[in-house]
Amino acid sequence: MVGVVFGFTWWLGLYVIGREPGERRSRRAGLGILVYALALAVAALPGRPEALGRVETVLVCLPVVLWTGAALALVPGRERLERVWSWGLAPVSLVAIGWLAVSGGGDTAVKVLLLAPLAGALILLVLDRPARVWWLAAVATLFFGLGAALLFGPRDLTLLLAIDLDMALLGVAIAMSNAHRAGEALWADMARSLLGAVVVAMASGGQVALAMALGEPSFALVALLFGVIAVAVAVQTLAGPVHRLLDRVAFPGAPAMRRERAELRATSEALPRREEGPPPLDDTEFVRLTRRALANYGDLGKLASSPLANLPVIDKQVTGDSPLERASELKRLLLDSIQRLRPRDGEFGTSEEWRYYNVLFFPYVRGLRPYRRGASRDLLDPVERQAFDWFARHVPERTLYNWQNAAAKLVADDLRSENWQ
Repeated sequence: MVGVVFGFTWWLGLYVIGREPGERRSRRAGLGILVYALALAVAALPGRPEALGRVETVLVCLPVVLWTGAALALVPGRERLERVWSWGLAPVSLVAIGWLAVSGGGDTAVKVLLLAPLAGALILLVLDRPARVWWLAAVATLFFGLGAALLFGPRDLTLLLAIDLDMALLGVAIAMSNAHRAGEALWADMARSLLGAVVVAMASGGQVALAMALGEPSFALVALLFGVIAVAVAVQTLAGPVHRLLDRVAFPGAPAMRRERAELRATSEALPRREEGPPPLDDTEFVRLTRRALANYGDLGKLASSPLANLPVIDKQVTGDSPLERASELKRLLLDSIQRLRPRDGEFGTSEEWRYYNVLFFPYVRGLRPYRRGASRDLLDPVERQAFDWFARHVPERTLYNWQNAAAKLVADDLRSENWQ
C-alpha cells in the first residue's frame, strides 16, 4: 500500500514540474510533493537507524518552505517577494529545520515560524487577486493545511498516508492552473502520463514486491522497492528530457538531427494537451494566448498545443491536420505580425516607434538574452550587438516586460483582423 501511495505521489510531483518546468510555482510545488514522497518512503522503512529519523524530520518540513515559495509566486508584483523569500525566508527556514532535526522535532515555536510565511502568502493572495481568489485561495489553503498537518500532526505513517488525498488535490490544482494559463487541455495528458507511470512501476517494482511477499520485508528490500519505483516512474514521466539527454550523448556531432528529433518529440507530447476547436474570441483571453505564443516562438511543441494553432487562416493554409505543420504556420503568422511593427527607416533604431518591434523581434525571434548572467555579445552580428547594448544599458527588465505586453496586444489585434475580417 505504501509503495502505491509513494509511486503516485512521486509521479504527481514529477508531472507538476514537467508540465511547466519554466515556472517557479510549478517547480517549487512539484519539489515539495517529491520531498513529501521521500518522507513517505523514509517513514515506511523497517528497522531504520536513528539518523534516518532526523532525515525524516527534514523531509517533512521542507515541503512547507517550498510551498511558501510557490504560493508567493502566485502573488502579483512578486519580484520583491521573490527576493525576500530567496534571501531571507528560505535560509532562515532551513536553519529552523536543522534545529528541529537536532532537537527531535518538538519545538512548537520553530514550527510556527515555518508556517507563518505560508499564512502570510495566503493573506496576500486573498487581498491582491479578488477576481481569481476562488482558486488561488483554494490552492494556498491546500498549501497551508498540508503544511500544518505535516508540522503539527502526529508524525506517523498513518497520518502521512491520510493526507495524500490533499496532496493529490494540490497537484491537480497546480496542473489545472498551468493548463488554464496555457489554454491547453489537461485530463487526457494527465491520464496518459499516470497510466504510463502505473505500467512501468508495476513492471519494475512488482518484482521486488513479489520478493518481499515471499519472505520477510527487510530494510534493504523496502529501500530497493522505493528506489526502483522512483527511477521507473521518473524515466517514464520525464521521457522527453531523458531522450534529449541521450541524443546529446549519442549524437554529439549532429545538432541538426538532435533539433529535428526534439521538435518531433515535443509535438508528439503536445498532442494530448491540444484543445480542439477555434481559439476564444474574448479580447483579454486572446491577447493572453498571443503573449504566451510569442514567448514560445522558438518551441514548436508549445505552439502545436496553443489554441492559436486552430486559427481559421491556418485551416486554409495547411493540408490535413498535422500539428507540426500547424505550429510552423502559426510561427510564420507571428513573425509576419512582428515584421509589420517594424518602421521602414533603417535596420535598427531606438526611437519610440521602434520600441514594440525591438522587444518582440530580438528576444523572441533572434533569441537575445541580454539580462542573463554571463550573456555574451561576441557571436552576434552588428545589428544584434546594437540591440543587445540598447537592452542592457537603457531598458530595465521590468520595462521590457511591460513593453512586450503592449506589443503582444498589437500582434493579437493584427491576428484577429487577419482571421476574422
